[in-house]
Amino acid sequence: MYLRSVHAESSIPLLLQFVRDNPMGILTTAIPSSAYPLLQSSHIPWVLDVPDSPDAPEKGRLRGHMAKQNPQTKAIIDSLTAGRAPSPTSQLQEEVLVLFNGPYHHYVTPKFYTETKPSTGKVVPTWNYAAVQIYGKATIYYDSASPETSAYLSKQIDDLSRHCETGIMGYTGGEKEGPWQVSDAPDRYIEIMKKNIIGIEIVIERLEGKFKMSQEMGKADREGVVDGFNNLGTDVGAGVAQTVKIRGDLKDSI
Repeated sequence: MYLRSVHAESSIPLLLQFVRDNPMGILTTAIPSSAYPLLQSSHIPWVLDVPDSPDAPEKGRLRGHMAKQNPQTKAIIDSLTAGRAPSPTSQLQEEVLVLFNGPYHHYVTPKFYTETKPSTGKVVPTWNYAAVQIYGKATIYYDSASPETSAYLSKQIDDLSRHCETGIMGYTGGEKEGPWQVSDAPDRYIEIMKKNIIGIEIVIERLEGKFKMSQEMGKADREGVVDGFNNLGTDVGAGVAQTVKIRGDLKDSI
């Protein structure tokens, strides 16, 4: 990730919260294979576990799952089983990358720069966005007959469902209806579904993030960007405008 200092975010708690708020991440692997492409990516929703103590040596872990029919899964399993004794879990030798994107991104027209464009014309289009990248080693739970794999997948799908039903959908059981739960589905059906997926657990070794939201511009131009996006009258425009203001105010306060 290209990180200009004006756009970079170094707060680990803030980056981890970004992942919680935007749990759909893109898993990318680079696994040498004669049968599958070297580089493969899949969109996967993740559960984030963080240590109880801020002084813990581990930044956290990502937990996810993938369909066994996914070519990326097949490349992963082939890599883990080639010339090795059977095992319910194994760690990939290669580092993996998971990319999380923010909910609001948009093209930025130079017309929004109300100070620089009229005075010098030295402005060009760009794109505003926010993203976090996580790197680490992945442990794979792929043996359907293993009690360890079964237990991992049960916890994974239960935790993921609870997070998405309550945190994203807002089904808390208060004023809204209660959340859907894995136990609402027949046990036999869930067991069949589990046999068709693998579990992935990534120990976070490093993470980096950026909010590219017009911080490189002066205050007057940023105000023009905020007004321009608000005037679009769209949810995305309003979201970008709010983020530009927040990140701009943060820059000015430093």
